[in-house]
Amino acid sequence: MEIFKEPIPYQNASLCMKVWRFIQSGQEQQHGNAWHYHKEVEFILVEEGRHEIQTPNHTYLLNAGDVMVIGSSQLHRGRKIGDQDLVYIVLHIDLQPYFDPAMMMYYRHFLEIFQPLEELNYIFRENEQARKDIGRIITETHNEVMDQNKGFEIAVSMHMKHLLLLLLRHDNREVLTTHVNVDADVDIIRSLAAYVDDHLTEKIDLGAVSQLAGMSYSYFSKYFKKKMGSSFIDYVNRKRISKAERMLVTETRSVGEIAESVGIENMAHFYELFKRFNGCTPKQYLHKMCVESQVKPSE
Repeated sequence: MEIFKEPIPYQNASLCMKVWRFIQSGQEQQHGNAWHYHKEVEFILVEEGRHEIQTPNHTYLLNAGDVMVIGSSQLHRGRKIGDQDLVYIVLHIDLQPYFDPAMMMYYRHFLEIFQPLEELNYIFRENEQARKDIGRIITETHNEVMDQNKGFEIAVSMHMKHLLLLLLRHDNREVLTTHVNVDADVDIIRSLAAYVDDHLTEKIDLGAVSQLAGMSYSYFSKYFKKKMGSSFIDYVNRKRISKAERMLVTETRSVGEIAESVGIENMAHFYELFKRFNGCTPKQYLHKMCVESQVKPSE
């Protein structure tokens, strides 16, 4: 089964997005498309027909007018349901460039540190007005990018900021604000998050990270837990296991090789962490994802 990290070619480099309308005809697909992921956040608006989207933990059945969001680097796949034509718009976007200085204090809410943006899909199930408003934003963004009338970049930027505002204001469960207390230190946290992402295959030394933050070892440990609601070690472990999840279904390496490649040499520790975050073993995870063939016999 082909599973891959999908490259997203932006239609406009300054907008950091791709938005496209897809039309699928013919009979219902019996099986989903390939599992894939990308760094961009993805929004889907179904205009006609029925669309099934599957993530590792949820299956969504979208009808005309329905909207959903998929977080950055989150595995997902979709298939056409029924024989009616399926028409839908997909918006891939890197959110970071849309946070100007006036908005930067809210950037921390969309970092997906502890929960993927997928958890916001409850908004679209429970709030009809929010679903309609964000659906309209996706449609208007598509039209602006396709027509490219004078000032369309301004219009698109306004649409994206409005979309972020709607998500923030309609998040009654506070998915976006749980365990977040970054305040004005978002630049420090962002640099730390980038450092961890770039060094997951290595041993991450807490002393080096505290120096990067310009703090003493003891102060940094307290600082990170206060700001993020989790110890730095727990944060790194969550990142390592998230990467291992993607590698399990995108590569044919053994579990041992994958554990080593995400910086965990002790296999017992790897299995302990994997089960803590997923509630199952790597092999059971692959079974859930219907890609058992990806596991090498040595697992």
